[in-house]
Amino acid sequence: MLSSSRLSLGAKLCRTAYHPASSLKRALHDSARRTSPSSSALPNAHPFSFLPANSLEPKATRIKGLTEIRGPYYAPVTKTYLDELLKDWGEYVDGVKFAGGAFSLMPEDRLRTLIDTAHSHGCYVSTGGFIERVLSTSGGDKSVVSKYLTACKNLGFDVLEISSGFLSIPTDDWASLIEYTAAHGLKPKPEVGIQWGAGGDASVEELESAGTRDPKWLIDRANAFLDAGAYMIMIESEGITENVKNWRTDVISAVTSALPADKIMFEAADPDVFAYHIQNQGARANLFIDHSQTVQLACLRRGIWGTGSTFARVVTFEGTGEHFRKGDRAVHNEPSEKY
Repeated sequence: MLSSSRLSLGAKLCRTAYHPASSLKRALHDSARRTSPSSSALPNAHPFSFLPANSLEPKATRIKGLTEIRGPYYAPVTKTYLDELLKDWGEYVDGVKFAGGAFSLMPEDRLRTLIDTAHSHGCYVSTGGFIERVLSTSGGDKSVVSKYLTACKNLGFDVLEISSGFLSIPTDDWASLIEYTAAHGLKPKPEVGIQWGAGGDASVEELESAGTRDPKWLIDRANAFLDAGAYMIMIESEGITENVKNWRTDVISAVTSALPADKIMFEAADPDVFAYHIQNQGARANLFIDHSQTVQLACLRRGIWGTGSTFARVVTFEGTGEHFRKGDRAVHNEPSEKY
C-alpha cells in the first residue's frame, strides 16, 4: 500500500502534469520541505555567503539554468549515494535521468526508493530514451506503449524522454506520441539531433559513415514538438560535440537562435562541452551532465571557479528577477531570492 506521503506527492504531480516545469518543481520542492530539513533552516547553511557569487533563480521556480544529471548507467547510483549527493548539492540539481533503460532491470522496491529519494530533494525524475526500445520491439503497438507509459507514471517518473536516434519515425507519429505521453500524465521531452544512429556509444567512424542531418531539420521538428505539447526539447550531443572530430558550433548557434532558451536542454556530459555552453549561453543554460560533474558545473554557474577561458568571466545580473522579459516588454516582478 502506498504511504500517505507518496499519495500526497502523487496528487500534486497529477495536478501539475500539464503545467509549466516550474509548477512541477514547486510541488516537489514543497514535498521535500515537509519530509527533510530545509537547508536554509540549518545554522551556517552557507558560511561563505558574504563572498560574491553569481545569482541564480531559486530551485523551486527555476526554468533556466536547469541541471539534469545522469543516474545509473556508466556507474551504479544507489539510494545512499544519491541522497548524500543531493543533501550537499541538491540546490544545483533539478532532475535525475536514467540512461539505457537501466531502471527496467531494477527490483521495484529499489527503483521506487531511488525515485522517492530524488523527489524528496525537489528533483524531477526522467526515464531517459528507453521508449526507443519499446517502439522497436513492439512495432509501435499502442497497447504496449500505453502499458509502458502507465507503468512509468505509477512508479513515480515525471518526465518521459522520447528519443529516436536509432529509429525512423514520421514527424506526425512522433508528435502524436508526445500528445499520448501527456495524456498519461507524464511530461514529454523529445530528444532531437542531427546524427543518425545517435545514443549508442558509436565510434566517430561509425557516425561519420551514417551521416548527419541539416540543423533546419532539427529546428523544424523541435518547433512541431513544442506545438504538440512537449515541455522541453533535449538536444542530442552526438554529431555536434560528442564523437566528432570537430565540434559543430554552427548547429549550437542555429538552435539557440531559433528556439526559446527555457525550452531547450543540451546534452553536455563533458567538462569542455558544458564550459562551452556556459561561455556562450551564460550561466542559465539548461544542461544535462553526468552525476560526477555536479560540483564542477555548480562552481562554473556561480562564477567562483573555472578554467583559463572561464575563470572570473562567467557573470549574471542580479536584477534579472526584477524585470522578466515577456515578449517585447519588461514586466515588473520581485527580485529573485539569492542563495
